[in-house]
Amino acid sequence: MKVDVLLGLQWGDEGKGKIVDVLTPKYDIIARFQGGPNAGHTLEIDGDKHVLHIIPSGIFHKEKLNIIGNGVIIDPFIMKNELVGLEAKGLRPKDNLFVSKKAHLIIPTHRMLDAAYESFKGKQKIGSTLKGIGPTYTDKTARIGLRIGDTFLEDFKERYEKLKAHHIKIIKAYGFDYENFSLDGVSFEEYEKQWFEALEKVKELRVINSEHFINNELKKGKKILAEGAQGTLLDIDFGSYPFVTSSSTITAGVCSGLGIAPNKINRVFGIVKAYCTRVGSGPFPTELFDADGEKLRDNGHEFGSTTGRPRRCGWLDINALNYSVMLNGVTDLIITKADVLDDFDTIKVAECYNINGEKTSEFDLDYDVKPVFKEFAGWRTNIEAAKDVDSIPVRLNEYISYIEDITGVGVSILSVGPDREETIIIKEDLK
Repeated sequence: MKVDVLLGLQWGDEGKGKIVDVLTPKYDIIARFQGGPNAGHTLEIDGDKHVLHIIPSGIFHKEKLNIIGNGVIIDPFIMKNELVGLEAKGLRPKDNLFVSKKAHLIIPTHRMLDAAYESFKGKQKIGSTLKGIGPTYTDKTARIGLRIGDTFLEDFKERYEKLKAHHIKIIKAYGFDYENFSLDGVSFEEYEKQWFEALEKVKELRVINSEHFINNELKKGKKILAEGAQGTLLDIDFGSYPFVTSSSTITAGVCSGLGIAPNKINRVFGIVKAYCTRVGSGPFPTELFDADGEKLRDNGHEFGSTTGRPRRCGWLDINALNYSVMLNGVTDLIITKADVLDDFDTIKVAECYNINGEKTSEFDLDYDVKPVFKEFAGWRTNIEAAKDVDSIPVRLNEYISYIEDITGVGVSILSVGPDREETIIIKEDLK
């Protein structure tokens, strides 16, 4: 068997959580391969809304196994809250959630460092979620980080204090007021205490050598879906640098984030909204600052599930989409939030960019790019009740066909609402 991959093709927030939940019945194992609590995967099941930050989105299927891979970074404080929330809903994550012993830990001073770095950048700040993501990946690369497996060692507290002291030195050098710094509304000391209590909760889960486990399960014929976080355009190498995340969000990151060989990658599901959004700073060629932008935000409830920040909204960007399809080797497109466009008279798509009077189909934001738009007539119909392709408006079908033609990839799933039931499976083999 091989691993299928599901990831975002834009700047995140494409609806990955919902689609993973929809596809989970087709798989035995769901495995997160990168990112951390900066992710916010929202699922709506029978009208009940759930937001996951670290735990894979297959967790609501009790018979399926979920794995947090080595490429993920974990904040025990946040993860404990997720575990408690799941238990309150009658789930038993101890039974079907495994954690890689090589996954790195976000310690409290990582979050303090994040705030210090962002404050120092001033107007050049990148719009960090302030969850300690960047500093944790920095320590991982610098080979001074702490991993889940370390927490079982007798000298873990000493290792923790050594890393904390290292962070404090850096924070002092930035002139940051760390002594009065609070986290999630409590003092640093109280947060640190709660962090260690939460760590004990996380340690109750089964900690494994996930690379061995996953490869052995593949040999047994088990079906595995790798779940990505953030989006392709936030990739550390290929995103709109420096306004990116700190991990590899593309298909290549599955190999290093789970410990599987490239030839073990099979199908790649790429998720794209019917329009574009972005949270935080950075270039966004099709961003709207008018009534249409506000309408997209209101219709789509576009506020960050992790930060609560209003998302920047704009039309679909074909240059960016084709770039993401190329980088990831996408085999199946999944379009989400088509229902957000239900009441638009006109829908636009950026077919290419204009750079200094010349048109280009390359995604390159190092220049002052101006999008060249193509217009479509809106379908002006509520599609949330649609159950199959035959019941969606002709103009929406035309919009989908255009995306398929211009990307060269077929659309396998269409999401017409937030609930798991508001999903049209187009490809027969996914039904």
